[in-house]
Amino acid sequence: MSVVFLNKKLQFPETSQANEDGLLAIGGDLSPSRLLLAYSRGIFPWFNEYDPILWWSPDPRFVLYPEDIKVSKSMRPILRREQFKVTYDTDFPAIIRGCKQTYREGQGGTWITDEVESAYTKLHKLGFAHSVEVWENDEIVGGLYGVNLGSCFFGESMFTRASNASKVGFITLVDDMVKRGFTIIDCQLHTHHLERFGAVEISRDNFLKELSDALKVTTNKGSWQSWRTEQEA
Repeated sequence: MSVVFLNKKLQFPETSQANEDGLLAIGGDLSPSRLLLAYSRGIFPWFNEYDPILWWSPDPRFVLYPEDIKVSKSMRPILRREQFKVTYDTDFPAIIRGCKQTYREGQGGTWITDEVESAYTKLHKLGFAHSVEVWENDEIVGGLYGVNLGSCFFGESMFTRASNASKVGFITLVDDMVKRGFTIIDCQLHTHHLERFGAVEISRDNFLKELSDALKVTTNKGSWQSWRTEQEA
């Protein structure tokens, strides 16, 4: 399959046109309207610094069904100990910056460029992108962010500065998503880390069918801060 070059027109080719690596298109922009269109069609941006914008729709797709999350025995006492405090949408800029600045083995740089940081911050202000902050002694020591449409959450990146911090944030988020009827978490590409939590590979066709069903649910747009304050009440 030949990769499509995008122009200013707000459109994407059919995901079936992606090459064997999942690369579908090149170019375009990271405007909120294009990003939301991409996610609604099972497409996401991922590219290295100084490269053009690359759009992906891999087959298979790596997903986690919230109700199927696996919590290891070693994590259970850590969760009970309440060493960390978890909040949502309290400091989105700090979380995306933390993800941006975290060194990842095997990567020469970060895909979270200044342009990406600005784009997702705009999505956050519009109520579609959300952050999970993990605190220890009033300091953010980990977290993650992603995009929500319908009953699907598209995970983008996470980081940790303290052992198990990001795991606590992720487990807490998934638990709250189960309570609120979320049906699928898009993890995009396989990682051993998320596989240990129960994420599995499914075909792109099945993912798109499940995404279509998820988009029939009203998006929980706006701040999610109250999700945690409700737990404390």
